[in-house]
Amino acid sequence: MNAADAELWDWMRILLGDVPWFFLIEVLIRVTVIYLLLVVSMRVMGKRMSAMISRNEMIAMVSLAAAIGLPMQDPSQGLLPAFIVAAVIIGFQRFISIKTLGNPGFESLVIDSINALAQDGRLELKNMADSKISRERLLTEFRVRSVSNLGKVQRAFLEANGAFTIYLYEDEEEHEGLCILPAWDTDFLQEMTVARDAYACGGCGNVVKSQKKPEHTCEHCGQKQWYEAIRS
Repeated sequence: MNAADAELWDWMRILLGDVPWFFLIEVLIRVTVIYLLLVVSMRVMGKRMSAMISRNEMIAMVSLAAAIGLPMQDPSQGLLPAFIVAAVIIGFQRFISIKTLGNPGFESLVIDSINALAQDGRLELKNMADSKISRERLLTEFRVRSVSNLGKVQRAFLEANGAFTIYLYEDEEEHEGLCILPAWDTDFLQEMTVARDAYACGGCGNVVKSQKKPEHTCEHCGQKQWYEAIRS
């Protein structure tokens, strides 16, 4: 379109663009066909596509979205390329699903593996770094589950799809650990029970029994910051 052909209040151009009005009827047909194509594609790729998806499934969804965008709006684009793209994506997804059933190595390579981010009240800092999970991000997940100290955490996993799975100790015993509450929340911190005979590493949360603040480095992570452990 030339600049001379554009008018500020040309509502027909603003609403329809450069296509005739009857293209709207074609749009309805195109959208209906594409919608049915997506329904069939999602059905063939399985129930996981409608649940929490993995990276490969996210790639499949983005590819499908890119494939259907132009055919729905551009009259110069046909519907057949969208069907071809959908067929290729479905083929790859089905191949990956079948291949991973009996091949854990291939599953770990394509889908990724599960990483342990915390064990027995301690953070696994190396695994967190490998998974690109920050310390504060993980502590936020613990606080969402009403955890005030790391000693309550039995296991924390990062699943292959990026979700967190957290297991807490369910016994009635008090567990000592590093306080993970914000330092500015002094009113809440005053309600915590301090363990006078235990200190927690400020890096990983490793707890050592001691009547006074340790001066050695943590045997689990090598850091040297120690804080009084709390019980809960």
